[in-house]
Amino acid sequence: MAAYLLKWSFLLMMITMMVHTFVVLRGTIWIVRINTKSFTEDVRALMSCPHESNITQRERHRVELRSCCNATGSLFLTRQNTREGQRIKYETNRKKNILVDKSIFKMLPKSTPWRNDSRFQRCAVVGNGGILRNSSCGAEIDSADIVFRLNMAPINNSRDVGVKTSLVTINPSQIRVGYPDLQKRPQPLVERVSAYGDAPLLMPAFAYTTCTDISFKVHKVVQKMRPNQKVVFFNPEYLLELFQYWKHRGLEELRLTTGLMLASVAMELCDSVHLYGFWPFELDLFQCPVTHHYYDNVGPSRRMHAMPKEFLQLLKMHCQGSIHLQLTRCH
Repeated sequence: MAAYLLKWSFLLMMITMMVHTFVVLRGTIWIVRINTKSFTEDVRALMSCPHESNITQRERHRVELRSCCNATGSLFLTRQNTREGQRIKYETNRKKNILVDKSIFKMLPKSTPWRNDSRFQRCAVVGNGGILRNSSCGAEIDSADIVFRLNMAPINNSRDVGVKTSLVTINPSQIRVGYPDLQKRPQPLVERVSAYGDAPLLMPAFAYTTCTDISFKVHKVVQKMRPNQKVVFFNPEYLLELFQYWKHRGLEELRLTTGLMLASVAMELCDSVHLYGFWPFELDLFQCPVTHHYYDNVGPSRRMHAMPKEFLQLLKMHCQGSIHLQLTRCH
């Protein structure tokens, strides 16, 4: 254990020095890239140490997240936490708000799918990183009690990513780009989301004003053609509190990634949290090139997200024993 902690201390220093350097100048984030070879070698050495779960650390994070954010009751808007006639402030522009009229209130589910006292044994959050290719992690993912997936990621490669889905997010930009004629041609989207069974589809309808109409259109289409599959909306107050939670822990970025959002939810709901596909670098632990996603090589918005910094936070919690990061093939 002493060698393990020593290696972590060294790795933390190396990541701080080596990963991306962010300089904010006149509203623009400039990124200085470096060679990640030494970094991946250090992570590989660290991950070779046996992972030990630490109940104390795990419970500390759970209590902190439930106290500040409360995903069990506030992750998305429901008829229990929202009333008709209420005004919802947008997450990213607090001067903007929208009235919850009767039509919006009817869109909301009665409650969250879990109670305040819900505790799940093992949960998997499936990121979309290219390290999932040829990982053989599908069976392990599907064995979890709860499986969260991100941004309508495809699950046709079940051997690596599994098929079980308890909740999946949709980015409104995916609808804007991939389904521009949604109201006239809803079938392609309906067929895509049907792959997740009846798992709820979670959208940030009130993150930006531009997200609202798109999210409502998706709700209307899915409700009509797949009535058992619900479209639910992130609670902007939950996302704000979560953003502050991570900011107070040193994470500086314009907006959290969906992956970190759902990892945070899992840490609150689950006794054992396993993260797959969380790897924002171009080389894997064995110096082999990896695509950004396991299904394509389209990178993220570097202006919005600081994925290497998020990874550092997750790696730190892995080393503390509060979560488990899967960065190699599954056995």
